[in-house]
Amino acid sequence: MDSIEKLNTAIAIVEEARGVPLSASCVVHRGEMLEILEGARDVLPADLSGAEDIIKKRDQIIEEGRASAESMIATAREDVARMVEQTSIVQAARDEAQRILDEARDVAEDERREVEAYIDGRLATLEVILNKTMEAVARGRERLEGADDKDILSQLNSDD
Repeated sequence: MDSIEKLNTAIAIVEEARGVPLSASCVVHRGEMLEILEGARDVLPADLSGAEDIIKKRDQIIEEGRASAESMIATAREDVARMVEQTSIVQAARDEAQRILDEARDVAEDERREVEAYIDGRLATLEVILNKTMEAVARGRERLEGADDKDILSQLNSDD
């Protein structure tokens, strides 16, 4: 029996003891009561020591749980910060990629306009050359229609 059970037994014996008439006193067996109380006194330090050990273990478990919870919270915060940082890095990379693409499109459009302007200028020059050639061919054909071979050769020599 532990100390609590011994004290409960002593209380039960006193409650069940015969009362002395016209008094609040009762009659209990001294030897039995002393034996129960001495047993409680002997067991009480061990029970108190065990209770103190349990309280220390409880406090230690609570402290370990608190430290573990704080560690988990710190780790979770670091993970969240890393995820947010990665998200912002990814977003920054996407923004930079979009900026580079937009810039490349602008450069390509400018170069396309330059190439088209160059080609248009070359085609205009070619058109002028072709028009002059067509005019020369037309004049040559006109001369051929009204002249004989000697006249044509003399006309061609005089054009040079």
